[in-house]
Amino acid sequence: QIRAAELAQHQRHNPFDGLADCKPTINRPRLQRQQQSRVEELRAAKYQKILDDNPSITLRRGRAHFEDAHTLIVTAHDGSEDRLVTDRILIATGASPTIPPIPGLADTPYWTSDEAVFSPDTPEHIIVIGASVVAVEQAQAFRRLGSKVTVLARSTLLSSEDPALGEGLAAAFRAEGIDVRQHSQARSVHFAAGQFTLDTDDGPIQGDRLLVATGRSPNTRDLALDKIGVVTDERGAIRVDASLCTSAEHIYATGDCTTLPQFVYVAAAGGTRAAVNMTGGRARLDLSAMPAVIFTDPQIATVGLDERQAQARGLEIETRSLGLEHVPRALANFETRGFVKLVAEAASHRLLGAQILAPEAGEMIQAAVLAVHHGMTVEALGDLLFPYLVHVEALKLCAQTFTKDVEQLSCCAG
Repeated sequence: QIRAAELAQHQRHNPFDGLADCKPTINRPRLQRQQQSRVEELRAAKYQKILDDNPSITLRRGRAHFEDAHTLIVTAHDGSEDRLVTDRILIATGASPTIPPIPGLADTPYWTSDEAVFSPDTPEHIIVIGASVVAVEQAQAFRRLGSKVTVLARSTLLSSEDPALGEGLAAAFRAEGIDVRQHSQARSVHFAAGQFTLDTDDGPIQGDRLLVATGRSPNTRDLALDKIGVVTDERGAIRVDASLCTSAEHIYATGDCTTLPQFVYVAAAGGTRAAVNMTGGRARLDLSAMPAVIFTDPQIATVGLDERQAQARGLEIETRSLGLEHVPRALANFETRGFVKLVAEAASHRLLGAQILAPEAGEMIQAAVLAVHHGMTVEALGDLLFPYLVHVEALKLCAQTFTKDVEQLSCCAG
């Protein structure tokens, strides 16, 4: 859906004088069918087939809860129960959309991301409550697929990230006609005659669809974890250490039901390491160089510490930001929205983190991941050879700004 929406936007608006803009013809039901087909294809090949082909794995469907620390009761869809006794357990129950306690909301046919992603409908006006990853990705996609979009952010867009990222994304959204209302909340929700009416800090808003994207909550409430001494945080997320072990030494957990960052690759890496440790190994999950990508346009990608996080740890730092107007590839593409920001330790110049707002930020970030992981200095990063006329060269140029004025350098100067 996001990629289709991006291509539709490129048809409407492109930066080249010799290419005429045109109105895209969008068949949302066909897009949805193609998307669903690919999801089912990957689910069958990457999950179901792997389970079916491994005789050592037994799949049982149902809802489980702990009877005691070594016993699970699994209730099947027909109501029958199965009792499993085991010496090692891995909890990977994921998370579900969090629904805020807004008066009237529960009585309306609101969407969560689960419904929005697979809907064949194009709303006339969709209101999005939320301002984190899912909210911003879906808001832009719906706008580009033909909907009027209003975003209600309790604080700012992406408030947990470096402020410049949210500011840059809000500007990009407004340029596309998305109504971004920051520091605004819904006080109540009413639905009648096919219309949602939200009473907000900015007055009433009406739309034919409402997407609630205010985060996800761990699926742990029905597991009876209190019976077995597995400690959770205030949200119900299971606390795990770097070995993926919970407070019960024989019980492990991974994924969105834990205190780990909610990314599929973190869950997968955690599951792999938990399996090693459950069978006698000593694997650890290192998140010090964890990449994160938000698939808006421009994209947002980060790794390591941002300025606020580094300061909160009491670190003395230096930072540099480089606008894309200094990057040859961005100039050649006539697309200079965005920037690269690097955070380095002041004394050693060791790279601590990177934040990127750019069209291909997701493809750029892994170079910064490797630099953070290997403890490179910004001088070492700036001295590396980068291919010319690619977006990732922005990392090299930004690293060079710690010691040079890049405006005075020729293209691809070492």
